[in-house]
Amino acid sequence: MPTVLLIEDDVESRKRMARLFIRHGWDVIEALEGKAGIELAFAKRPDAIVCDLLLPKISGLQVCRAIREKLDLARIIIMAGRRYNIDREAVLEAGGDDYFVKPLKWEKLAAALKRPRRRPGKLVGRDSRSLKFHPPSTRIKFWGVRGSIPVPGPRTIGYGGNTTCVEVRINGDIIILDAGSGIRELGLSLNEEFGTAPMNLTLLLTHTHWDHIQGLPFFLPAYQAKNTINVFGYQGARDGLATILAAQMELPFFPVSWKNLPGTIKVRELKKMEFSLGKVRVHSRFLNHPGVCAGYRLFTREGSIAFLPDNEPFEPLKLKLAERDGVHADRARAQAVVQRSKLVEFLKDTDVLILDAQYTDEKYQEHIGWGHGALSRVVSLALEARAKKLFLFHHDPAHDDRQIDEMLERARLLVVESGRTLEVEAAREGAEIWLSGSVPAR
Repeated sequence: MPTVLLIEDDVESRKRMARLFIRHGWDVIEALEGKAGIELAFAKRPDAIVCDLLLPKISGLQVCRAIREKLDLARIIIMAGRRYNIDREAVLEAGGDDYFVKPLKWEKLAAALKRPRRRPGKLVGRDSRSLKFHPPSTRIKFWGVRGSIPVPGPRTIGYGGNTTCVEVRINGDIIILDAGSGIRELGLSLNEEFGTAPMNLTLLLTHTHWDHIQGLPFFLPAYQAKNTINVFGYQGARDGLATILAAQMELPFFPVSWKNLPGTIKVRELKKMEFSLGKVRVHSRFLNHPGVCAGYRLFTREGSIAFLPDNEPFEPLKLKLAERDGVHADRARAQAVVQRSKLVEFLKDTDVLILDAQYTDEKYQEHIGWGHGALSRVVSLALEARAKKLFLFHHDPAHDDRQIDEMLERARLLVVESGRTLEVEAAREGAEIWLSGSVPAR
């Protein structure tokens, strides 16, 4: 009798699936979270594994990779509550065989279970039994996707309520983009992953507005002497980057001071617009946002990642300032065209573009000068730059999951109307993207 392992934290959903498999003659093993599921997979070696994508602590993709690296026989099916094209790609790249949307139908499951297994990875030697999954070396994971202020709760559970934080792993190195409240969950995950082993982390800050640094005092690796955190960013204020980061941990605001953190924290102010972080080449550009705010483009062997979490369209702001200062509109418009063309060149042919899309077009008209993106102009910029994948980012704290869904559908419609090709997703906490191309780093 075949055996299936069900890894699902929703009890009712798991019981429904169990009944479905039992009815068709399967033995069922159950786990309610990822770590237990991985252990059961290695101990019981089931014929099939059905795993939820959004598990607590360890995501379904992490479970899939951990199992696939040591167990190549079982068919792994990942399920999710909604369909995201980027998730399907990530599932296949993580070693999964199929990606289905809940609720699961037996007809689809049965057909998938009868199909010959997709054999990911590359052949090692001549014996097919030595096939082994080799994941790409560059991975992106979203830990915080919200702008301005954290907004946890049932209305934001689909995309997440934490502020800006993105993890990039490149050939084993860990680069963290911004330290909003999402960095707290990242710290907990890293602590569980590394255990007693030391961490050497790089934190790259775009700027020091609260929603991009407010999670740093709660970043667990900073409280362990074994760890080193290298913080990079531009000065952005008279007193320097280190002083700004320490200020939010002064006694009136926080019980632990910056200087008393046990971890080794090295703050380095960037002076150049092109530099290297290990083997990763980084280009930066100052963005259209109040104060000093930089966007970064990371070049890896497998492609490039552009991270611009706070950026406003040039033309509306230039025209508004021209009207205030008595500058001719044509001159202001010409300046905006030049600035935009430089940004397009900076982003040209990027593989993954993470871009500020906080406002709908209508709402943006009420917030010109606040430093954030308008949906149609964000899509237009990505299309002109010939980006391959666009992630709408820095979601407005007032937007619930339904409103972000609507913005995503509108963005995709704009791409269709343009007649060009661009994959668009809305950034979502827990989502992972693997770069699998072979692109020389610049």
